Amino acid sequence: MQLSELIETTVIGLGYELVDLERSGGGLLRVFIDQPTGVGIDDCEKVSRQLSHVLTVENVDYDRLEVSSPGLDRPLRKLADFVRFAGCEAAVTLRQPVSGRKQFRGILHPPVDERINLEFEGKDGPAMLEFTLSDIDRARLVPQIDFRSRKR
Repeated sequence: MQLSELIETTVIGLGYELVDLERSGGGLLRVFIDQPTGVGIDDCEKVSRQLSHVLTVENVDYDRLEVSSPGLDRPLRKLADFVRFAGCEAAVTLRQPVSGRKQFRGILHPPVDERINLEFEGKDGPAMLEFTLSDIDRARLVPQIDFRSRKR
């Protein structure tokens, strides 16, 4: 079993979604998890503890394990991500330019037959961009922070 499959199986078994997995120099293994209600420190600790056991049993070579939430600018990688975050603002970079542009920022619409739609502000007003997962180089949510709602 590959490392990504091993980690995904463990994370899903604990009731979370594997958002991303990174291996970097120095033996660092970074795992990003999520769930519909959000991820807290206790969730990260629970997954970290279980993954440590699994990685030891499977004899996976790593020096340090980090488990965290994907953050406010969560990456969008699977079709299910685009379904879940329909109505949210996203920044999308395509592999190939469309009308001379690769980068778009707008509101996600629910995918239809594996075609994803992003409503963005074009030169002539609102426009719709249609693309597939294979067209995407990078896609992330745009963080929405409202400082005005804080009460003193």
